[in-house]
Amino acid sequence: MNNRPLRVIISGGGTAGHIHPAVSVADALRSLLGEDGVEILFVGAEGKMEMERVPNAGYRIVGLPVAGLQRRPLVSKNNLALPFKVVRSLRRARRIVRDFKPDIVAGFGGYASAPVLWAAQRMGVPTMIQEQNSYAGLTNRLLSKRARAICVAYEKMERFFPAAKLVYTGNPLRGHFSGLAELSAALKAEACAHFGFDPASGRKTLLVVGGSLGTRTLNRCMLRWLDTLAEREDVQVIWQNGKYYDAQIAAAVEARAGGLPENVWRGAFVERMDLAYALADVVVARAGACTVSELELVGRPVIFVPSPNVAEDHQTRNAQALVAAGAARLVPDASAEEEVIPDALELLADDARRAEMVRNILKLGRPDAALKVAEIVLKIANEYGERKER
Repeated sequence: MNNRPLRVIISGGGTAGHIHPAVSVADALRSLLGEDGVEILFVGAEGKMEMERVPNAGYRIVGLPVAGLQRRPLVSKNNLALPFKVVRSLRRARRIVRDFKPDIVAGFGGYASAPVLWAAQRMGVPTMIQEQNSYAGLTNRLLSKRARAICVAYEKMERFFPAAKLVYTGNPLRGHFSGLAELSAALKAEACAHFGFDPASGRKTLLVVGGSLGTRTLNRCMLRWLDTLAEREDVQVIWQNGKYYDAQIAAAVEARAGGLPENVWRGAFVERMDLAYALADVVVARAGACTVSELELVGRPVIFVPSPNVAEDHQTRNAQALVAAGAARLVPDASAEEEVIPDALELLADDARRAEMVRNILKLGRPDAALKVAEIVLKIANEYGERKER
């Protein structure tokens, strides 16, 4: 490609589940080629979290005015404006592809991914897709027809995509999650110190985590069972209540007689998820793609409470794939407040069952996923460059 840097457009965002894989692949490309060997441009959706998180990770990003359809209420000012935003986004996406002249466009899902891949495919630029979930969304299914490769994290994805294009890579992750399956005394001491626990207490640890913004259902579960947990001398809890709910949860805990139990750490956000995973004996979490992939690497028994508010109920399908492998349990959102904490306490007491779940979930982890996806990006881009030079 005339010795110029490889040019890659990466598009994806809206949630951390799209952003983290995209950034991890960008990091892998820089690791393979050096910062001077690759020029990466991210394309996101204006007003979404990628517009802040991608620059914080050290990459340039431009935004599109694209947005998603609001389900409630269906007839709304935002939905009426949606067709106009789509048209503007398609036009801007074509300009971005024309001006940047990428060797490949990689889509990781999210609102902005569709217009950019659509434009690139019609301009003759090769594209690839990274699908994080076990149930592929409609947009990726449509775009896959012209994509050169589809990287997936689950088997049997030929239900949605052309089998010849599928590459099983796992989900790329940011962070140091591999190698946490075995908990050393030093790592346990560091984790306990970070969360204010006594490493000599012998307590088992329950991690309740609902994403960076938080999860109403899991917070309700914790508030409902906080008195029970406070009475357990053999259990300690790490509770991430999320930034969105932090003030509300803080007020509720303050109103409780005795405040926050001494065996519970509560916070809006867990800055060191590696330490939280290292200490956890059981995890209660949503079943987003990144969370699932992290747990497959760290090897922790998990009870999933899939969100009912996601497209095509893909979190339930993600969780079911692990349940079928004997690697997780599933509690529906509607019954979580009654069931999930008692189930977690039961699992904490069952050493044999937890050990079996750990063995099964570790079989599913792919620590080299980011590198694998980056290698596919390079292969497709190099083939495109060779054709252009002929």
